[in-house]
Amino acid sequence: MLFLVAALLLFGLTLGTVAHAPLGLSAVAAVVIAVWLAVFALRERHARRHGTSH
Repeated sequence: MLFLVAALLLFGLTLGTVAHAPLGLSAVAAVVIAVWLAVFALRERHARRHGTSH
Protein backbone atom coordinates (compact mmCIF):
# COMPACT_ATOMS: atom_id res chain seq x y z
CA MET A 1 0.00 0.00 0.00
CA LEU A 2 2.85 2.35 0.85
CA PHE A 3 4.39 1.67 -2.56
CA LEU A 4 1.13 2.69 -4.24
CA VAL A 5 0.96 5.93 -2.26
CA ALA A 6 4.57 6.76 -3.16
CA ALA A 7 3.94 5.98 -6.84
CA LEU A 8 0.87 8.21 -6.92
CA LEU A 9 2.78 11.00 -5.17
CA LEU A 10 5.59 10.84 -7.73
CA PHE A 11 3.03 10.71 -10.54
CA GLY A 12 1.35 13.83 -9.19
CA LEU A 13 4.64 15.67 -8.89
CA THR A 14 5.55 14.75 -12.47
CA LEU A 15 2.20 15.87 -13.84
CA GLY A 16 2.49 19.13 -11.89
CA THR A 17 5.90 19.76 -13.40
CA VAL A 18 4.68 19.02 -16.92
CA ALA A 19 1.70 21.34 -16.46
CA HIS A 20 4.05 24.27 -15.84
CA ALA A 21 6.49 23.42 -18.63
CA PRO A 22 6.03 24.82 -22.15
CA LEU A 23 4.08 22.56 -24.52
CA GLY A 24 7.05 22.15 -26.87
CA LEU A 25 9.31 20.95 -24.06
CA SER A 26 6.67 18.50 -22.86
CA ALA A 27 6.22 17.15 -26.40
CA VAL A 28 9.97 16.69 -26.88
CA ALA A 29 10.27 14.92 -23.52
CA ALA A 30 7.33 12.65 -24.43
CA VAL A 31 8.95 11.72 -27.76
CA VAL A 32 12.30 11.00 -26.09
CA ILE A 33 10.65 8.76 -23.50
CA ALA A 34 8.60 6.96 -26.18
CA VAL A 35 11.71 6.27 -28.28
CA TRP A 36 13.60 5.06 -25.20
CA LEU A 37 10.77 2.65 -24.32
CA ALA A 38 10.52 1.41 -27.90
CA VAL A 39 14.25 0.69 -28.08
CA PHE A 40 14.08 -1.11 -24.73
CA ALA A 41 11.11 -3.22 -25.90
CA LEU A 42 12.87 -4.16 -29.15
CA ARG A 43 16.05 -5.15 -27.30
CA GLU A 44 14.05 -7.28 -24.87
CA ARG A 45 12.16 -8.99 -27.69
CA HIS A 46 15.40 -9.67 -29.55
CA ALA A 47 17.03 -11.09 -26.42
CA ARG A 48 14.08 -13.40 -25.70
CA ARG A 49 13.94 -14.72 -29.26
CA HIS A 50 17.65 -15.50 -29.35
CA GLY A 51 17.86 -16.81 -25.80
CA THR A 52 20.51 -14.32 -24.73
CA SER A 53 20.40 -11.84 -21.92
CA HIS A 54 22.43 -8.69 -21.33
